[in-house]
Amino acid sequence: MRYIFAFWAAPMAIFWGWFYLSANDINFGYTMLSRQMHDFFFQLYGQMLGIDPVTIPDMVAKACVFDGFLLIALWAFRRRREITGWVSRRWAGPGPFDRMRGAIEAGPKLPAE
Repeated sequence: MRYIFAFWAAPMAIFWGWFYLSANDINFGYTMLSRQMHDFFFQLYGQMLGIDPVTIPDMVAKACVFDGFLLIALWAFRRRREITGWVSRRWAGPGPFDRMRGAIEAGPKLPAE
C-alpha cells in the first residue's frame, strides 16, 4: 500500500512544485520554470480541451483531492479489521469516573526535608 501512496504522491509533488514555482516565476535560470512556459502549457491544454486555461488548475486540484479520498478509502477498506478493533477498544476503555479519579489523585509523595 505504501508503494501505491508513493506512486500517487510523487507525481503530485512534482506537478504542484512545478506549478508553484512557474506561477510565481521562480525559475532558477531554467526555462521550464518560467512564467512564459507556465502560460504556454496552460494555453495549450486549454486549447486541446476546449476550455478556459484559468480553470485547469482548479480541475486538477479537485481531481487530486478525489484521488486522495479514493486512496484513503481503499486503505481503510484493507485495514477495516484493525480500525474496528481500535474503535471497539476506545469505546470499551475506562469510564469517565476512572479517568477523573486518575487525574485528581495525589501524585508521588516527596520525602520531607
